[in-house]
Amino acid sequence: MALQVSVCGPRYCTDRDRDNAFRIGQLLADRGVIVICGGGIGVMAAVAEGVRSRNGIVIGVRPGNTREDASPDLTATIVTNMGEARNAIIVWSADAVVVVGGSWGTLSEVALAKRRGDVPVISIGGWWIVDADGKEVPGIEQVETPEEAVELASAPRGPASQ
Repeated sequence: MALQVSVCGPRYCTDRDRDNAFRIGQLLADRGVIVICGGGIGVMAAVAEGVRSRNGIVIGVRPGNTREDASPDLTATIVTNMGEARNAIIVWSADAVVVVGGSWGTLSEVALAKRRGDVPVISIGGWWIVDADGKEVPGIEQVETPEEAVELASAPRGPASQ
């Protein structure tokens, strides 16, 4: 069964986030990974474009009741009519979650992935959490490059991911 990696990030992202997401999409497609994203603008559109540029597969999970506003680079679109609750579908469908940049919606995906407990969460230019003493809460792998993100996201794991 093909590895599935969700790539999450803000609708309104920086140029750096957009570039990182595009490159992550390319690298995941090169490895034959199926990419799942929210299917909209910003990081979602950039990762979809990166995947499509390498003839990979990218699935968009939309919050509304139509495919009309979905990224044109998606291979397939899942319409949920669930609003932001669709984030649970994005996270639960993944063998790993890559977070590019940060927004409140992206933070909800990080939280859902961490509550799930059995999926790696990799962040590039995005969320990291500290406790009341200012110490980093473990569990989110921080990386500097798209290559590092993809390496961690596609690393072999136990039987649960197969």
